[in-house]
Amino acid sequence: MQIIFIVSALLYKLIDEGEHQKQDFKFCINDSKKIAKSLVAFANTDGGRLLIGVKDNGRIAGIKSDEEFYMIESAAKIYSKPAIKFLTKQWHVGGKTVLEIQIEPSNKKPHFAKNENGKWLAYIRCADENILAHKIQIEVWKKQNSKLGIHFSYSDDEKFLIEYLQKKSYVTFSKFIRLAHISRKKAEDVLSNFVIMEVVDMKPGIDGTTFSLNENFRDSKFKKFK
Repeated sequence: MQIIFIVSALLYKLIDEGEHQKQDFKFCINDSKKIAKSLVAFANTDGGRLLIGVKDNGRIAGIKSDEEFYMIESAAKIYSKPAIKFLTKQWHVGGKTVLEIQIEPSNKKPHFAKNENGKWLAYIRCADENILAHKIQIEVWKKQNSKLGIHFSYSDDEKFLIEYLQKKSYVTFSKFIRLAHISRKKAEDVLSNFVIMEVVDMKPGIDGTTFSLNENFRDSKFKKFK
């Protein structure tokens, strides 16, 4: 009886945290494609856990059958690319079962989830939401995985971005293209290089992604690029 109490207390402690960057609740699973989105978002960000059988308000509903596990397996292996590894744990409380799915942050980013239209999309976790990964983030991942490294030159385009961010707090991808009068491909290259070099910080959000100057870099630090 004491063991059951301790297990229950641990689960309730997790639930009391609510949904956040590394935790999501699912009342039930009826679509592997939708759950793949959550798995991909966790793998592409900081990892996390899914508590299946828990409502959004934290109330325990429990899972109904073993079908949830097989749908998770399909989501991780069939509807996620590359496939995602996960661990499972079952919590038994008050005659109900909660299935916990644990996802580690991946070293094979980016992961993509297949949506209902058959399109593969990358997601990240932002607070308690799964959002589409910005194209610059995807480019950063690809360059970080490349054995060729990055090709960098401090041209007028890079100089424009630095000087603009020294005056303004942030810029969006589309605004940078418009102000610098450059192609989307060139803007992707400039921003992704600076993010990798930790000169520019990329800040994803539900309302959009912005780019700002890394606080560790000041005017004198950019002399080496000139």
